[in-house]
Amino acid sequence: MSSETETYNDQVVRLFLLAAAIWGVIGMGVGVFIAAQLAWPALNFDTPWLTFSRLRPDHTFGVIFAFGGSALMGTCYYVAQRTGHTRLALPRLANFTFWGWQLVVILAMVSMPLGYTQSKEYAEPEWLIDLLVAAVWVSFGTVFFATLAKRRIKHIYVANWYYGAFIIAVGLLHIVNNIVLPVSLTKSYPVYSGTVDAMVQWWYGHNAVAFFLTAGFLGMMYYFVPRQAQQPLWSYRFSIVNFWALISVYMWAGSHHLLFTALPDWVQSVGMAFSVLLLMPSWGSAANGLFTFNGAWQRVASDPAAKFMVMALVFYAASTTEGSLMAVKTVNSLSHYTDWTVAHVHSGSIGWVAMITIGSLYAMAPRALGRPAMHSKRGMELHFWMHTAGLVMYVASMWTAGVTEGLMWRATDATGALVYPFIDSLIAVRPFYLIRFLGGALVLGGMVVMAWNLWHTAADARARLIKPIPVPIPEPEPLQVPAPVPARV
Repeated sequence: MSSETETYNDQVVRLFLLAAAIWGVIGMGVGVFIAAQLAWPALNFDTPWLTFSRLRPDHTFGVIFAFGGSALMGTCYYVAQRTGHTRLALPRLANFTFWGWQLVVILAMVSMPLGYTQSKEYAEPEWLIDLLVAAVWVSFGTVFFATLAKRRIKHIYVANWYYGAFIIAVGLLHIVNNIVLPVSLTKSYPVYSGTVDAMVQWWYGHNAVAFFLTAGFLGMMYYFVPRQAQQPLWSYRFSIVNFWALISVYMWAGSHHLLFTALPDWVQSVGMAFSVLLLMPSWGSAANGLFTFNGAWQRVASDPAAKFMVMALVFYAASTTEGSLMAVKTVNSLSHYTDWTVAHVHSGSIGWVAMITIGSLYAMAPRALGRPAMHSKRGMELHFWMHTAGLVMYVASMWTAGVTEGLMWRATDATGALVYPFIDSLIAVRPFYLIRFLGGALVLGGMVVMAWNLWHTAADARARLIKPIPVPIPEPEPLQVPAPVPARV
């Protein structure tokens, strides 16, 4: 195919876009249901596969890997083509990554409630599903790096640095953490044991946050934020510094999940120190994204996608600050095992991950569908306010519940005996569980609005036939280096 007639391969992008919308509703729907169970325990209906312990992995897998993973793969394929001025490499393999990933998600979300699980957080699926995950992930990486290799633009844009790091690191983490000895088709045992097993698990678990939920979505941010601001990234050099700082520091922070355990004290201290160091690249990336809107804040007022992106960056800065604080031993002694941890996780997932994803999907969908804009701008605005209100209700209620639990659990009288029985702490936090349920319901309602909006945007596109977007012919080699940004007065 000649360069004059070559077009972007957006078919697989659109499939991932559709999947992200569907899994977002399903994953958050399960989350709202289990939140209701904590307020009204009878909602498990005395059915094993409807209990909180069985459905909670479905919620985390559905939101992180089904919704987030589909969004990451779709935007990754979209960005690699646009930044390289080339068509997606290996289209059949790219289609396999879509259908293979959806098969992984369905198998995992059906098997886990039935009790087939490794009981390892964020790594619950059994070994057969893990093998399929590895096959899909290697295929995904092959398509991405092959597309980069055939790019017509010499420079590799920073978003692709983050996407590349996310692909390599997640593949490494998945394989090492899931080395097991199968004993049947549905059961296996890890080769690690005791404290080593715990350390490997949280090396994986925290770096799943680092590279899946942070590096991947920072790649998304570094492409779509300048697009929506319609001006260059505030500091390109700063983005590269933040990249190397992030991937150098994050790998060492996982042990902060095991403070006050059998893990050697020096390993715990290393995790704590590197967790505090993470403030620098985290704040740096958040600041770089927010400063990109300097001189373009009027777009934030008029563009709901930009609103989502700005709020995502605010919550990214806030949740990473909170995470570094909670990794300090004195704070962790109060926060660990409480709902404060739940508040922190959801300020990062609903605040940072979900909002940057939603903003990026709103920015990408019309372009991928060949439409000038989303079907309903009012629907986008409604989604933003529903999501933000639900998020604030969720995080505020769980933070308050967590601090309450921590203080009640450590309260002692003059003899050193505990003041409060455990049941008293449950009674004290139940009102906050009700608020959490209402906040989650608002977030879920917003996702339904987004799915409705995307469906009608796609319907408009189908009615008018989706025209393939031609790949632009790149400028001559010497002109590929961007001109220096004028100094700011």
